[in-house]
Formats: sequence, C-alpha cells, structure tokens
Amino acid sequence: MTKYPHLFQPIRIGNVEVPNRIVHEPTDISSSNADGSVSERDIYHHREIAKGGCGLVIVGATTPDSKTGRPTVTCLVADNDNYIPGLARLAAAMHQYGARCAVQLMHPGRQCAIPRHNTMSTNDVVLKLPWSAGHEIVYANAEEKGKEVRGMTTEEVLEMIELFAEAAWRVQQAGFDAVQLHAAHGYLISSFMSPYINRRNDRFGGSFENRMRFPLAIIKRIQDKCGRDFPILVRFSVDEWVPGGRDLEESKLVAQVFEQAGVAALDLSQCIQESPGAGFDPMQYPEGWTMYASEAIKPLVKIPVINSHTLRDPDYCERVLAEGKTDMVGLSRQILADPYWAAKVYLGKPEKIRKCISCLTGCWQESLMAKKEIACAVNPACGDLRFAEMRRTTNPLRVAIVGGGPAGLEAARIATVRGHKPTVFEKTGELGGAILGCCMVPDKDKMKWYADWLRNEIRDLGVEVRLGHAPTIEELKGYDVVLNATGAHSYVPQVHGHAERVIPFEEVIACPRVKCEWYPQGSNRKARHVGERVLVWGDHYAAADTVAFLAAIGKDVTIVTEKKEFGSTVEVIHMYVLRKRFQQTDAEALHSKPYKYPVKVIQNSTLYEIGEGKVVIQDRDFNRQTLEVDDIVTCHTRPNTALLDEMVAAGLRVINVGDAVRPRNLNAAVKEGALFGLSLDEHLLFNPNHAILNDLPLDVAVQLGIR
Repeated sequence: MTKYPHLFQPIRIGNVEVPNRIVHEPTDISSSNADGSVSERDIYHHREIAKGGCGLVIVGATTPDSKTGRPTVTCLVADNDNYIPGLARLAAAMHQYGARCAVQLMHPGRQCAIPRHNTMSTNDVVLKLPWSAGHEIVYANAEEKGKEVRGMTTEEVLEMIELFAEAAWRVQQAGFDAVQLHAAHGYLISSFMSPYINRRNDRFGGSFENRMRFPLAIIKRIQDKCGRDFPILVRFSVDEWVPGGRDLEESKLVAQVFEQAGVAALDLSQCIQESPGAGFDPMQYPEGWTMYASEAIKPLVKIPVINSHTLRDPDYCERVLAEGKTDMVGLSRQILADPYWAAKVYLGKPEKIRKCISCLTGCWQESLMAKKEIACAVNPACGDLRFAEMRRTTNPLRVAIVGGGPAGLEAARIATVRGHKPTVFEKTGELGGAILGCCMVPDKDKMKWYADWLRNEIRDLGVEVRLGHAPTIEELKGYDVVLNATGAHSYVPQVHGHAERVIPFEEVIACPRVKCEWYPQGSNRKARHVGERVLVWGDHYAAADTVAFLAAIGKDVTIVTEKKEFGSTVEVIHMYVLRKRFQQTDAEALHSKPYKYPVKVIQNSTLYEIGEGKVVIQDRDFNRQTLEVDDIVTCHTRPNTALLDEMVAAGLRVINVGDAVRPRNLNAAVKEGALFGLSLDEHLLFNPNHAILNDLPLDVAVQLGIR
C-alpha cells in the first residue's frame, strides 16, 4: 500500500486516462535543432521524465509560426509538415515508459527571442522586460531604450488562428495524446485575454467577450481539424498581479468559458511578464502559495484542474490532492532538478529527491535568458548527454578533494558513484562551503535543501571526510589526483585610512544555530555584531545576501559598488524582489515585514578613505562625499589559490574548480565539480591545457601507448 494513494491515482483528461496525478509542466528547454526540429537532446530529456514516472508530460513552448515568433532561440517548431516525423519520435519516447504526452503550442507575441524586431502583439507598445527570454538586447556600451512591438492587423489575427490549428493537427498526427494552448505569462494568447495588455478597439479587444474571442476561435479551429475528442488543455494566469490586470474573479469566468468551449483540462498559472516574481517564483516564494487559485476554480468546473508553482515536497502534494484543492500537481523546475521525482516517491525513497531550490541560475539566468540550452544548478546532468554515458571505472583512483563546498561534494559524489575512492578535506568543521552563508539570509532556506541533500549523499555513499583538517603537500602526494575546490574569500581592496576597521562578510552572516544537526561539535562560531549604520562594500551574491540579512534585522544599510548597476551578476528575478524590499515594499503575492530603513545604493563608486565613524566615497568622475557609518563590511571576493600554487609547484596532478577559479555561483561550482568526477580516467593523462584527457579515440590511445 503506497503512502501516496492520491498522487498515484489515475485520472481522465477527456478520453485519455493518465496513470497518475503528476504533471510535467510545459518547460521550454530550448534544445531543439536550429530549424526547430526535434533533437536527440529533446528526446533524451523528455524520455527521462517519462521514465521517471510523470503521468502526463507536456512538451513546452512549441511555436505555430517560427517566422513571426520563437520564445527562445532553439525552441520546438510545428509550423510545417516536415516536423511531424521528429515529433512522432518524441511522442514514442515518452509512450515507451507509460506516460501520456501533450505538446504546448505557444506564440510568444511581444516577448519573442526571434525575431528581435518587428515583434507582433495586440497593440503597439515599447517594452522593457529585462528578465524575459525575449528581452531587448543591450550591448556593453549602450543604454536600454525598450523594445518596440507592433499591433497585429485583423487579417494577421485570423491567420494566426489558422496557424495554431494547423500546428495542433500536426501534434495529433505525430501521435501525441493532447495539445495545450499557452495562454499565460503575457505571451500572445495571454496578451489578447489580458485587460491590462490588450488595448485593441476591434472585435478582439475591449470587453471580456472580445478579449476571449481569440483563444476561443483557436479552440474551435483545433476541434474542426482534430475532432472534438482530441483533448485541448489551456494554461492561463489566474492573477496577472498588475493594476488593471486579470484577477481571480475574472479567472473564474475564464475557466467556465473554456469548459463550455470543450477544453478538457485547465492548467493554472500566475503573472504576466510585468510581474515576474509571481511567475518565476524565486526562493522567496513558499511552497503552495498558488493553491488559493485551484481551490476557488475547481468547484466551478467539472474538468480536471492542474496547479503548479513551487511544489517540491511529495507529502505536501499528496495532502493538497487528498484535500481536494487541486486535481493534479504540476512540476516544472523540480523535474529539471530531479526527473525521477515520481519514481523515488513511488518506490519509497522520497528522501532521495534532489529538490529544486528555485535559484533560477541554471534554468533561466544562464540558459534561456542568455540564449543557451536548458541546465540546472543542482542537477549537472540536466540537458548534458555526457552524463547519460556515465560508467563505472575499471581502475579506481585515489582522489583528494580539498574543500567541502558544493563543487567538492558534487565531485566526490560522482567520483564515488563511478567507483573511485575520494577523500574530502574540509578545514572547517562543517560541509557545505559557500552555501552555508545563506542560512541567515531571509527566504534563502531552500539553499539548505541542496546542502543537506549533498551531505546526506556523501554520508550514504560512505565517502571519507576529514573535517577540521587542511592537508599538507606531503599528504596530497599520496593521491593519484587532487581537486582544488577551496572556494573564495573576502578581502579589503586598497583604501586610505583605517582599513583594519573593515569586517569580512563571512563573519557577519556566520550561522550560530547550534541545534542544526550539521553544526560542528565544539565550535563557538558566532555571527559578528555590527552597529546601526552599516556600509556594505562590494557586489555579487556576497553583497546581496549580506544586505538582505542586515536590512532584515533592522540595520540602516548603504551599498557602495564599483558597478553601474548593483546586483547585475545576481539572478535577475531575485534582484527584482530584493529591489522591491530595498524600497520597503515587496514583490507581488509576498508579504514580508518591511525593512526598518530603505536600503541606499551608491553605484559607480568605491571607498576612498575610512575614518573614525565615517567614510569618504569617490565616484568614477572623482567626486567625493562623506558618509557617517558605524561599520564597514567587505563583500569583495577572490579565489583561494595559496594551496593550489603550492601543489602546482610540487608537481602534483591537480584540477581547479568552482570559486577557486573565480567567484561565480552555485551553477558553475556544481557543474565543474561534477565534470571532474565524470572525467576521471583510469590512465589519468593530462593534455597541454592541464585538463584530464579522457575518452580518447582507440587509435590515438594505441599511439599513446595506453591500449
């Protein structure tokens, strides 16, 4: 008897029976071939999800017209019959593992990644949406001007209805079980439905009836081409979270109108791009915050209702299903983090789930927004076919890993799984590295999910760990190879006056929670207390986290950064929420306690001189101002390379990864650590670039005398 009877109960969507209540929400992985045809990466990614046990897998963001709108640069395309064979192979890959599958049709409208210009929407507008995948391209020495969008003619609207229906027919021909229309997040269908975006004065704008005309016409034409028994799902935003936008009350009507039109299931989402916090729900958003939407809409319709957004815990998902708050639970980024979520729950291993931490670095900031393929900060195998070929070694190596942060622990995990023998050296008394700095930062407790998962994996795999120990060169000589994962540390840049007054940020946000199961025994670690007026000097995640902590405990914080925009290297949606809080407000749907003082930001500047109770700040034009402060905290960081230099000088075989290369983020650290574990080769040769030389062609291996 499963502990999760509601999660694994079948449900019907139209004439299709779905084997369980777990939905892979449509996710644009931007991994198709350049022409939009299905790639092997597409097939591998979605096959893994089906193999992992999702009952319904919805393939995301497939455009019905690539000429006028691609949401990402390598999204799927279904605007011609030559795409049907590839789509058929994609459907077959998911059916192989018992999943039902659908394709989401989505024209991005005003939010196109391609084309950059002459973008179509409901009406003429100039957009500034820097967090969108279709954002305006702003070059290094240019200023943001806004992206010009033109309104569609009535003839173009009618043509687009036909293009959607033709694409749906191709999806059906390819063997998919259903089709979904993307009517959320400010994309094209959403724009027509939105009272905030739609400013048309023809039959497709104005009244509720007119705004619904476009999606209803698409539904009708799909039914004409595919038959009324081919299930159509619609994903729409229940709340747009902008003044004058659609709210829950109108969405109740939307749900009923869609049901009357023959829609087979409703997939409830949130936001338009003007309110990105609610749409991307970064770490600050709690699990299940959107359940109010399905609770209100589900009693009004008889078709299945899907709810999503920040669902991670299977016990919580089981509970909301049991309580009738939703019919199905939708997982998107959680499936990027762990495509075997459903299987682990079903087979009694929920504690092994690698939870999505909502960081948005791998899956958004450094992938789709950067016009690259999908990735995941905590799952290095996401979208990387090299990990599909991971094999056990035939010659276990003794591996020294110096540094017990995310890069080192992920390297140890992969190396151990492959059969190697790593030893982790951590000079402090606790594993976790830079992640531990998030323990004191409000609303970043999800980072600890990943730290705990890594630490538990290291323990369960039996990895040798030496805490409170910094290895010597002589010790390290006894290993076949060394990984330097020593991270970064803060420092004080050159400054006049009393530089000794500057406090390292690590001391300010040090976690003093002695009741934590991972707290180092015998430690007297305490956070450094600071005065009322604090100047935070620096940028990047160290500064953003330090400011969030200090402002939340009532400090009067001023930031000084050399950059022209504070937090420009921090994930953009998190900075959107943080900037709201700097102004003593909050992002949509959040209700945190306002900071006691607004946070002041001084950009394009640095500290010139530090005096007693005051500092002199100098901007890039050499203008100076004096500011009274009690304490100064440095958030400037640089790599820890002292041991690395010694190892290189001693001739050890060593690889450097993570922040020890240069301070970046979790995504870079985990990926580099994992690739080290994956690349370990029995012959352990290095190429002239000082990288491990693995997977050699057979003839080259023979030529080099290793075969």
